[in-house]
Order: sequence, then structure tokens, then C-alpha cells
Amino acid sequence: MKSLIDKLYKYNYLNREELLTLLDNMTEEDKELLFDRAHETRIAHYGDKVFMRGLIEFTNFCKRNCKYCGIRAGNRNADRYRLTIEEILEACEEGYNLGYKTFVLQGGEDDYYNDDLIVTIVKKIKEKYSDCAVTLSIGERSYKSYEKYFAAGADRYLMRHETASEEIYKVLHPGMTLDNRKKCLRNLKEIGYQVGAGFMVGLPNQTNDDYVNDLIFLKELEPHMVGIGPFIPHKDTPLGNEKGGTVETTIIMLALVRLLLPSVLLPATTALGSIDPIGREKGIKAGANVVMPNLSPLSVRKKYDLYNGKICTGDEAAECRMCIEGRIKRAGFSVDMARGDNIAWSRDN
Repeated sequence: MKSLIDKLYKYNYLNREELLTLLDNMTEEDKELLFDRAHETRIAHYGDKVFMRGLIEFTNFCKRNCKYCGIRAGNRNADRYRLTIEEILEACEEGYNLGYKTFVLQGGEDDYYNDDLIVTIVKKIKEKYSDCAVTLSIGERSYKSYEKYFAAGADRYLMRHETASEEIYKVLHPGMTLDNRKKCLRNLKEIGYQVGAGFMVGLPNQTNDDYVNDLIFLKELEPHMVGIGPFIPHKDTPLGNEKGGTVETTIIMLALVRLLLPSVLLPATTALGSIDPIGREKGIKAGANVVMPNLSPLSVRKKYDLYNGKICTGDEAAECRMCIEGRIKRAGFSVDMARGDNIAWSRDN
């Protein structure tokens, strides 16, 4: 296993059989070596910096029925909300005053926010905060829609593929296809966005074979960002009684992605911190270099309820920022409030 980890560290590549062998046979000692190599790789590319993004969860309406998600259309218990343009801009202002240079607008697939409205929101943010990046995370839309948002000034687009295994994808996403998900990601990359993909860890019936599918898809796509988080059940979904993913498997996947894609921007997710009090710190030590504190108004924080036990739903934005900054520094890293573009993307542009 040591030779496979060293090969991955040196060449940023393993084939399917090698990846599966590694996942099936790693000892505790091998895992430590993997984390060390991932840490060295991130230091070589980004130093000890951890980039902060301001997250604005602006709608919890969603037309989709993904079986794991608390804001799925079929959840009658969800307390729905939509932020106005003014409320979104207020959240941006608060974030800007706290030093944020990236705003991540995330929501369910909500057709209320049509192309014209998304374009207006993006333009208003960019007019007021021209030195900031705007990231959208609003799901599957048409090529033309993505072009409009990009022309309006959107810089990045996050859309996790969730799983690159056809059968699991089909079971979890009624009325959706993995092919279309992948097509959307490729469209976004073609248009010129910094693109984020990613997957969940610990889904029901997920195996090491499935993780290898994810890793190979990411290596082929070469996204600029990758979001990986543990599956956490939500009581009001069809998967409410299933077992969730673990911190250990999640950080193994983070480390593998850091070695496969050395210049990737890799968040230590809120979900990771929700299943382990120091989960985000463990993620950062395994190669992650982004955190996304919440800028959403306190009145809606608890309503963006993707899974049970989500942390930071009651903190003021300033408290949230200071708490995470303290954690990052205690873990031995430094906070960077810059836009934090992918370094490979920066060189190409």
C-alpha cells in the first residue's frame, strides 16, 4: 500500500484496480501516510492557507425529490422560505464588512428564481462588490441559462454529482439521470466557470467500487473544486432510518482527491463538522483548504435543513466567522479571506 500511496503522490494518478486495492487494504499506518502525503501536496500548492467563503442559503424550495434531502419537494414538514434580493444583498454587505471576498448563493432547484431574477441578483452583487467572486449552487439548468449567469458575472458554479454509480444515482434521484448531471458539469466547464463537483460518503449500499467510480470521474472531469461530505440521514426522508457516513471514510476521500487533483479547492464541509466536533479540522489536516461559514439571516438558518444535526444554525455571522477562524488557527493553519481562486485556473486566465 505504501508504494501505491507514493505512486499517487508522485504522479497524481492510479488506475481503477490500484485505487480499489488501496481502499480495500489500507492499514491505520497506511492511512496516516496518505494523510501526510495529502497535507504535503496542499502545502506545496496553497501553503497553510484556508480560504473562507460566505454561504447564503437563499431558498429551501426545491422541485426535486432526492431521497436523502430534507428540503425535497415531498417533505411536507419543511418550513419553506425565499430570500428577497434585498435580503441577499444585506447578507452580502454583512459578509463584505467581515472580510469575505466570495459569496456562495446556494438553494434548492426553485423555478421561482428564473433566469432574469438570477441574472439580476448576480449583477447587483457584482456591481456593489466588484472585487468579490460569486458562486452559484442552484442545480441543473440549461446551457443557455448557465451562459446568462456567466455573462452577468457569476464566477463559479457548484453542483455535486453526488455519486458516479448509475444504479445508486437512479435509486436516490427520481426523475433525474447521472448522464444529465455530468452533462451539466461539462457545460459549465466549457462556458468558463470555475466548476465544483463532488460526492457523498456512506450512502446506503455504497461500496469501495462506487468510491472508485467517483474518483475516476473527478480525475476525468478535472473540476476546480470538489465537495465531499458524509451522508447524514434526515428524519423526514425515505432514508431517515439509514446509517450515515463516517468521518474516517470522508477524510480518506478528501486525501485521495487532493493527491489526484493537487490544485483543487477542497472544502472541509459543515456536514463533516456536524458528525464530529473536530471533523472540519480533521478534513483540513487531510488536504482540505476551504471552509464556508454561514451568512444566511438567522431567521432562516434552521429552515435550510438538509440533514439532521446541522451545526452553526444559531450563530451570528460574525460569531460564525470568528469561531471557525479560531479553529483553523489552532489546527496549525492560517485564514485567507481573498477570493481564493483555483491556482491552475488562475494561471490559465
